Amino acid sequence: MSFDSFSEFLSMGGHGLYVWLSYALGLMLILINLVGPLRAGKRLQAQLTRRLLREKNR
Repeated sequence: MSFDSFSEFLSMGGHGLYVWLSYALGLMLILINLVGPLRAGKRLQAQLTRRLLREKNR
């Protein structure tokens, strides 16, 4: 598909809203799937560090 201008590219033949919302939703889901486990890993590491310090101070 060829576009004569950037605004035609953005409108995608009248379907631009759906196309760009789909891309945005897909990107958001990918980011959630990347950030979620990273945050959970940091939280787990902090919990384990606190547990080790508690056990060491007994």
